[in-house]
Amino acid sequence: MRLKAFPRAGLAAAALLIAGPVALAVTAAPSMAATCNGYVGLTFDDGPTPGNTTTLLNTLRNLGVRATFFNIGQNAQSNPSLVQAEQSASMWIGNHSWTHPHLTQLSQSQIVSEVSQTQQVIQQITGQAPKLFRPPYGETNSTLKAVEASYGLTEIIWDVDSQDWNNASVDQIVQNASRLQTGGVILMHDWPANTIAALPRIVSDLSNRGLCAGMISPSTGRAVAPDGGTPPTTAPPTTAPPTTAPPTTAPPTTAPPTTAPPTTAPPTTNPPAGGCTATYRLVNSWTGGFQAQVDVTSTSTITGWTVRLTLASGQSISSLWNGVASGTSGPVSVQNAPYNGTVTPGGPTNFGFVANGNSSPAPSGVTCSTP
Repeated sequence: MRLKAFPRAGLAAAALLIAGPVALAVTAAPSMAATCNGYVGLTFDDGPTPGNTTTLLNTLRNLGVRATFFNIGQNAQSNPSLVQAEQSASMWIGNHSWTHPHLTQLSQSQIVSEVSQTQQVIQQITGQAPKLFRPPYGETNSTLKAVEASYGLTEIIWDVDSQDWNNASVDQIVQNASRLQTGGVILMHDWPANTIAALPRIVSDLSNRGLCAGMISPSTGRAVAPDGGTPPTTAPPTTAPPTTAPPTTAPPTTAPPTTAPPTTAPPTTNPPAGGCTATYRLVNSWTGGFQAQVDVTSTSTITGWTVRLTLASGQSISSLWNGVASGTSGPVSVQNAPYNGTVTPGGPTNFGFVANGNSSPAPSGVTCSTP
């Protein structure tokens, strides 16, 4: 049986929730009586984020759905009340590492630190240790899987990428989500405004197809019926999803080679107090393209950063994560994403990108500045 149509008053309330200010407190929705023909997993990475998480939680509650939040450990530590709000709203909380690094490039001891610190902080805040782990960027290997197993964690990747991290429009997010099938999991994020705006249409499409938002099973990693927590009741709106079929372009089949050594040596001088340092390194390269990462560090706590670099002739950025870029070739400026602007001494953050063109020479003029 499908969910009943969402009344117009509910739609107005949803619009107010998204557009207007909301209080921090988020309460659980009452019990849902409807049955579903199948379940999907709605997941949100990279939170909690001040100014975004509460709006997202209230939107989900107003739509009558539950979701899984894969939290970054240092964000959880800085915003314990938001983690508690997720728990109070009957959301499931997973581990998304401590600093969102490329875990497959770290040693086993570094991976253990990333996983264990996050487990500990979330357990301290909620009283429950996470059962699910999402590796940043979906990158995994046997070493990471062994660490996950030692903490009783089930690794969760995704079946559908909403592309919200890649500045996808509301229509594109809705279109991508329409590919969800029974048992499937979609990747979304805590911070993009377009994701919140797309949620009513996503939930409406799911309802029209007899699908409901469920939990992700720690046993199978697939979406199943919710557990004994308080499920929602408010039915989704009846707005029809777009009819345009999702793009059929297949991802490139040429796998990049193994990790290359860094091309730029780390700086040998410390930045001034309140300043930051950016260190570029090549991660992978292949014919016609390469992947790179820029690490941002500081000797004092900063709350925002901007990295500037100049790409060599023939190089152009095709995708970028953990930051917001101005320009794709030549001089490029990258500002921190909302969730990784705070950098503490000894606690680096980073952004990465995939670029077209030859990986050599390395970008020049790599500098970092604070607001």
